[in-house]
Amino acid sequence: MIEQINAILPQTQCRQCGFKGCRPYAEAIASSEADINQCPPGGGAGIEQLAKLLGVLVKPLNPEFGEHKPKQVAFIIEEECIGCVKCIAACPVDAILGAAKFMHTVIATECTGCELCVSPCPVDCIEMRDIDVSLETAFDFFKTQKYVTSQVARKRYEAKTLRIERENQEKAERAKQKRAALLGLK
Repeated sequence: MIEQINAILPQTQCRQCGFKGCRPYAEAIASSEADINQCPPGGGAGIEQLAKLLGVLVKPLNPEFGEHKPKQVAFIIEEECIGCVKCIAACPVDAILGAAKFMHTVIATECTGCELCVSPCPVDCIEMRDIDVSLETAFDFFKTQKYVTSQVARKRYEAKTLRIERENQEKAERAKQKRAALLGLK
């Protein structure tokens, strides 16, 4: 059931629902710890799909969690970017490219519109922009392959999560080896 619920969720990983991502929210719905109307990006259509799957009544989006908006992507005003990398760290799907002290940019086709990159930016050079008709035409999958797009976003999120876990384990191992070397225990 969790996988079915997770497949309906938009995979923005925005945390607006009160959980750390779409899968934890799906787990909470499956265990009746969360309601089906907490996902602003999924909007009414998502709520309807969840209600149908779970055999419950459709209800309006709970405004406590935000409001449904048109699909958006992050946009970095490049001439204002200072290269702090805070947006890169915040992006749950690795949709931002850049390096420390160099200008960053958003890969629009990979951006889920979660807005998590906006608040950590110390110079306010990131804005959310509605996907306009010309962008939708250029990236047709936003309209016609929503399921595929959400699955790609889920895979990118999972890959980033695994990479961070691996990096943290490697860092802990290096620290352990350094401590052992300092204590002459090697």
